Amino acid sequence: MKKEFCLILHNVRSAHNVGAIFRTADGCGIDHIYLTGYTPTPPDGSRPFTTKPERKLIKTALGSHEFVAWSKVENVDEVFEDLKKRNFQIVALEQGEGSIDYKKFEPEFPLALVLGNEPVGIDDETLQKCDIMIDIPMRGQKNSLNVSVAAGIAMYEIMSNF
Repeated sequence: MKKEFCLILHNVRSAHNVGAIFRTADGCGIDHIYLTGYTPTPPDGSRPFTTKPERKLIKTALGSHEFVAWSKVENVDEVFEDLKKRNFQIVALEQGEGSIDYKKFEPEFPLALVLGNEPVGIDDETLQKCDIMIDIPMRGQKNSLNVSVAAGIAMYEIMSNF
């Protein structure tokens, strides 16, 4: 039986980061990416031209956006409601009180990994709707990683449980 694994990119502002996440998601075999809030999207074919953010995303994704299923949903709550009805465990990748080391996390599938805004992370209202919060321990002077790097680390660790 296939274990479903999807991503929710909520208010990720950089098209380069979104493209990089698409590329890693393709490598991991992610089933679906939900792009919520103001997260940039690949072109959807509705216009005869591409926007600057779309071109940045395409360049970084190297075509992976054509192989990973994705949808644009403005309101993240709609995605959460749908996934909860389908018994998804919703996991936030975020540092904070109550977060656990990603290496100690025992995933339950189907699973949705939530990634947030680069400088501020996932907002409190969205975090409260997640089932669990995991983090990547930081050992240096900076307290965070680039969202696409953190996403890759977490995706591959979760995939190791397949």
